[in-house]
Amino acid sequence: MAREVSESCVDSLLTEMVSTYCNRFYANKPDLAARSIEAIGYQVGHQLSERYTMDRPRFSDHLEAIKFICKDFWSELFKKQIDNLKTNHRGTFVLQDSQFRWLSRVSVDLSENGDVSQDNPEATAENKAAQVTSMHLYFPCGIIRGALSNLGIPCAVSADISNLPACELLALFAN
Repeated sequence: MAREVSESCVDSLLTEMVSTYCNRFYANKPDLAARSIEAIGYQVGHQLSERYTMDRPRFSDHLEAIKFICKDFWSELFKKQIDNLKTNHRGTFVLQDSQFRWLSRVSVDLSENGDVSQDNPEATAENKAAQVTSMHLYFPCGIIRGALSNLGIPCAVSADISNLPACELLALFAN
């Protein structure tokens, strides 16, 4: 019997987790908040990949594992495959999702903490929006890193949000 969780519950949980870590636990230490959020994502990805690969043989190479992440793993999480996969064939993979669902509901409260300056309010607002949005990406980066780690592939994962709501996740494998 498969257990499923409502998408809206996961969306709300992610939003509240990021808000709590950034505004309450580590309000003045965004790097600690980011590491904590990524660590939670790592654990989730590790456990999910264990569950989704339970009845599969081990992957023979990095490309098979990353294809599994793009097709099967991403489909389990978001009910769709990654839109595009690029590689330089030297251990760098870029996973592109043109409508990343977890970024579609991110909103920024500019009145919070009084961060909008009188000198250049638009630049400050853009900076705050980018910071809040990037905090929401530490969790999925952790998920991908945890899943790949469980598949025997140590890597670093980062995200690019220069074209919202599209998202690019960059996986850099350690050789």
